[in-house]
Amino acid sequence: MRPAAKPLAALLLLLAFAAPAFAGPCPPAGWTQEQLDALKQSDFVLTDAGQRDTLALEFAGCVGDPDPRLRDGVVYEGLAAWMRRGELAPEILRTLRDRLYTRLAQPDPDGFAWPFAALVLSEVARTDRVAPWMTPAERATMVLRATTYLDSVRDYRGFDADVGWRHGVAHGADWLLQLSLNPALDGPQLHRLADAIAQQAVPDAGVAYIFGEPQRLAAPLVNAARRGIRDEAAWTAWFAALSPRLGDPALAWRDARWLARRHDLVAFLQAVYVEADQSDDKRVRAVLPGVVAALKALP
Repeated sequence: MRPAAKPLAALLLLLAFAAPAFAGPCPPAGWTQEQLDALKQSDFVLTDAGQRDTLALEFAGCVGDPDPRLRDGVVYEGLAAWMRRGELAPEILRTLRDRLYTRLAQPDPDGFAWPFAALVLSEVARTDRVAPWMTPAERATMVLRATTYLDSVRDYRGFDADVGWRHGVAHGADWLLQLSLNPALDGPQLHRLADAIAQQAVPDAGVAYIFGEPQRLAAPLVNAARRGIRDEAAWTAWFAALSPRLGDPALAWRDARWLARRHDLVAFLQAVYVEADQSDDKRVRAVLPGVVAALKALP
C-alpha cells in the first residue's frame, strides 16, 4: 500500500503553523442551549441581520462540540438553513469559510471538528455554485483544501449512539459533490477531485464502510464524468487502477484488512454503476464498461 504522502503532510503542517487558534464558547456567548433549540424550532429565522451574521461566525467555533444536539442539530442545520436561503452575504461567507479552514488546520482529538467543518464547507461551496462569489483563485484554493482534507482522513468512525456522527469520509465527499457540480471548475480540478475519491474508495486502513460512504463517494465522481473529463478508455484505466489498492494478492481471502478493502471497492463500484446506469448522458455512461471490467476482474 502507498506510504503517507509527504507533500500532503507538509501542507497540513504548514497550515497548522500558519493558522491562528480559533475556537469560541459553545453555545456562543449570550445564547443558551434552550434558546438555540427555540431558534431551531423557528427554522432559524432571525430578523436582525447583524445578529444572524454574528451568530453564524460564532457557530464556526462550535463545529467540534461533542454534543450532537448543538453540533449537528443547531450549528450545522442553522448554517445550512441561512446559506440555502441566501441570507449570508459574500463577506460573511468568506469569513466563515476562512474560519472553517482554520479549524481543519488545528488538532481534532475528538474527531468532530474536521468532519463538521468539511460538511459546513460543502454548504459554503454550494453558495458559490448557486450564485458565484469566489474568485478563481479562491475556488482553486477550495479545491485544494477539499481534496487535501478527503485524502487525509484517517478517522473512519461514523455514527455513535452517545455522541452522534463523525463521518469524515462522507462529509468530505459531500464537499467534493458541491464542487463537482460547479461549472466554474476546469478539467484539471475535476481530475483532482476524482483522484482524491480513488484514495478513499479503497482506504489503506482496511476498514469496512458501513455508513454509506461508497454511495457518497460515487456521487461526485459521476458528476465529474458528466463533465466529460475522460473518455471510455481513460475511465476504464482509472477503474482498473483501483484493484491494486487491495494489497498483496497473497493475502486474498486470508486477511481481514484485505477483505475490508475488497468490500469497500465492490460497494463503490456498484454505487457508481447504479448511478451511471440510470443516466441518459453518454458521458456518464462512458464509465460503465470500466466499472463492469473492474468488477469482473476482482478476485
